[in-house]
Amino acid sequence: MTTLVTGAAGFIGFHVCQRLLAGGEQVIGLDNLNDYYSVALKRARLAALASNSGFEFVEVDFADNQAFQDMLAARSFDRIVHLGAQAGVRYSIENPHAYVQSNLVGHLNLLEVARRREVGHLVYASSSSVYGGNETLPFRVEDRVDHPLSLYAATKKADELMSETYAHLYRLPQTGLRFFTVYGPWGRPDMAMWLFTKAILAGEPIGIFGEGDMRRDFTYIDDIVTGIVSCLENPPPDDGAEKAGGSKGPHRLYNIGNNRSEELMRMIDILEEACGRKAERRLLPMQPGDVRDTYADIGAIQRDLGFAPTTGIDEGVPRFVDWYRHYHGV
Repeated sequence: MTTLVTGAAGFIGFHVCQRLLAGGEQVIGLDNLNDYYSVALKRARLAALASNSGFEFVEVDFADNQAFQDMLAARSFDRIVHLGAQAGVRYSIENPHAYVQSNLVGHLNLLEVARRREVGHLVYASSSSVYGGNETLPFRVEDRVDHPLSLYAATKKADELMSETYAHLYRLPQTGLRFFTVYGPWGRPDMAMWLFTKAILAGEPIGIFGEGDMRRDFTYIDDIVTGIVSCLENPPPDDGAEKAGGSKGPHRLYNIGNNRSEELMRMIDILEEACGRKAERRLLPMQPGDVRDTYADIGAIQRDLGFAPTTGIDEGVPRFVDWYRHYHGV
């Protein structure tokens, strides 16, 4: 079995490649290695994958259709995990064009490849951001998601709609995954847990948006990967029955979260303990595009695939800090 993984040098993509390779699969990993965050970190992830003979990395921008098609011409694969995207809610306000190109044009290119190659399954990344200002907790896949608060969220909702269309027109099996605040070793430097850890260890103040009155469904990377691989191995049937998310075609939508909404301040308490020092906390107002609370109802993926997260923040946060110290030699 050969799997094409986009965003292979990214946080989640790297860990998915590791898991698939450990299972004896062949993996073709794609990434354009853009400089949204440290390219050195991305290359370090790729170096950790390179020792496995089943891994092939190709540097290409899947939003550049000609370059993408040229790269694919001599390669074959059975299924796709599409995790590559322009990430970040706040950055989408500063640089909207990057999101349209990567998240919309890029997603369409993947859909076209999947239908022309008749792949067995396309699993793709959506986001909990699609829930926008939803005030009903926990967030359910049945909830309406047509009031996004950021362009990033709007592009992810648009991806879901495009995928639904391709499932209907071409009977292309797909699963869309709405991720909730993923963290862990090899994480992203633009995310709060990394930023806070860096500042605390350096003795610098941390800026806490939303005056600290925020809650997040923090999900450890190993649980996320388990959910992705479980979905990949179980494509939705094309039986006319309604799937998670409401589709009657071979297209499902799932929340993947820890099924707990943790106070941001509690996460910071655990970070301080793991770092061995207190943070100087500076409370800041909400930022445009942010939401106050996230909380995943994972009932659909539990019912269909038996998904059950196992790592809470009391265990996961210290693991991240240990990795951070080792990676940076702190």
